[in-house]
Amino acid sequence: MTVVDEATAATGKAAAAISQKPRRSTIADGSTRKSRTVRYILLLLFLLFILTPVYVVVITSFKTSADTTAAEQWSLPETWTLEPWRKAWDVLQPYMVRSLSLAVPAAIIASLIGSANGFVLARWRFPGANLVFAFILFGMFIPYQAVMLPLRQTYQDLDVTRGIPTLLITHVIYGIPICTLIFRNYYATVIPTEIIESARVDGAGLIQTYLRIILPVSISGFVVTLIWQFTSVWNDFLFALFLTQQNNGPVTLGLAALAGGQKVDYAASMAGALITSFPTLIVYILLGRWFIGGLMAGALKG
Repeated sequence: MTVVDEATAATGKAAAAISQKPRRSTIADGSTRKSRTVRYILLLLFLLFILTPVYVVVITSFKTSADTTAAEQWSLPETWTLEPWRKAWDVLQPYMVRSLSLAVPAAIIASLIGSANGFVLARWRFPGANLVFAFILFGMFIPYQAVMLPLRQTYQDLDVTRGIPTLLITHVIYGIPICTLIFRNYYATVIPTEIIESARVDGAGLIQTYLRIILPVSISGFVVTLIWQFTSVWNDFLFALFLTQQNNGPVTLGLAALAGGQKVDYAASMAGALITSFPTLIVYILLGRWFIGGLMAGALKG
């Protein structure tokens, strides 16, 4: 063996020995661990801050009227009971049915109209498209409070009865701008231009292209708008207060009636709040995994 071979072998053994030694922790590693620990602690504090009122609501909904005092608001019930849940359900059941008959069609109709508008404004350009889009978006910035009395007076002049149909028309109209914005950005970033051009070459018109090509690939966009619209309609109280009555209003009016009166039943009110939150929670659980993806897909281009 030559001197060069011996030197090469020695170098190889030294490199192998160095690679087998455990790597010493550096200052950077310590800083990374500390920052990660701080982030986890902050997240835990935020989680506790958010869950604290949820804890109070849940335990109060299982208490008797005698246990719902300010001094006992943090303590567990001495006697667990389902009576507040029964009382809340008996009051809210007809309101829940009316809210479902309102929120589901309002979300679907507004999403379909917004999808058609978004496709035309994003991929089927026409003179003045940007101006039309600006006018549609203008509807998003009109405060509800500014149009509430004129809107109610308009329905009265048209002899439209206050109730769920009136509320349905209003929510669909107010939902079109945000749905149009979401779908326009979604189609402008996700749908390739080549697909639209190929459809034109094959002789497909505007409606055929939209129905046969665009709609089947719009699931993520529809998930975003359906969740958005369903939640907005379900939680609305101001429109319901002005455009419906207590005997034909949505669940928010029922919840207000449950919490009203001279002597408030806090246990039943808390149970009612939990009951009314279940439909939106179920929607997020079923469609939530597509929500962020669909929202980010339309956020790349304005």
